Amino acid sequence: MLRVEVVTLFPELLGPAVSLSILGRARERGLVDVRLHNVLDALGPAERADDRPYGGGPGMVMRVEPIARILDHILAEAPPEERRALIVTSPAGRSFRQADAEHFAGLERLIIVCGRYEGIDERLVTLYGAEEVSLGDFVLTGGEIPALAFLDATVRLLDGALNPASLEAESFTGASLDAPAYTRPPTFRDEAVPEVLLSGDHAKIAAWRREQSRARTAARRPDLDGPPRP
Repeated sequence: MLRVEVVTLFPELLGPAVSLSILGRARERGLVDVRLHNVLDALGPAERADDRPYGGGPGMVMRVEPIARILDHILAEAPPEERRALIVTSPAGRSFRQADAEHFAGLERLIIVCGRYEGIDERLVTLYGAEEVSLGDFVLTGGEIPALAFLDATVRLLDGALNPASLEAESFTGASLDAPAYTRPPTFRDEAVPEVLLSGDHAKIAAWRREQSRARTAARRPDLDGPPRP
């Protein structure tokens, strides 16, 4: 089972989402255990979760001490030899990729620290060997949305979370984008489903999907340059 520890100032943003859909079913099946740690619960008397940045400048910076208390508690209870990763959500980090989700799905514990404001005191990364990871080249109010995205992308890859066939024919499997999908009705507002998909000829359908995948990847994501789908 994968254990996911999310350190956040706003656990209420994540609580409902981790109980729904594939994430919720994976938890019910015992495939993943998601624990939300509120930074405010780790504060001492009259202590703040954030403070002004040294050197001046706008905004506030999340303090390292309360987060360190939470991490120390998590790591003290964790087996020292377990396979785990510690990441911090940050627009300054490297971009998250499907390969990261695949890697995380093979771990025993994933710890995600959600950044806020102008970020987290850099000493957190230095002291704990954490890796900063970004959802993309844009800035959000906080790291809870990236944390949920990382969690969702990872959990759906766990054995038993989805039908394995669903994972074999989707975008980024084989470094390419998935082919277009259609369902009923066969015609909608004069737009018809491609005839080949209605033909019942599975060989032709497979060939059409490979070509559509290749063309879509070349047009939208030439950087992927992946091999054709089988």
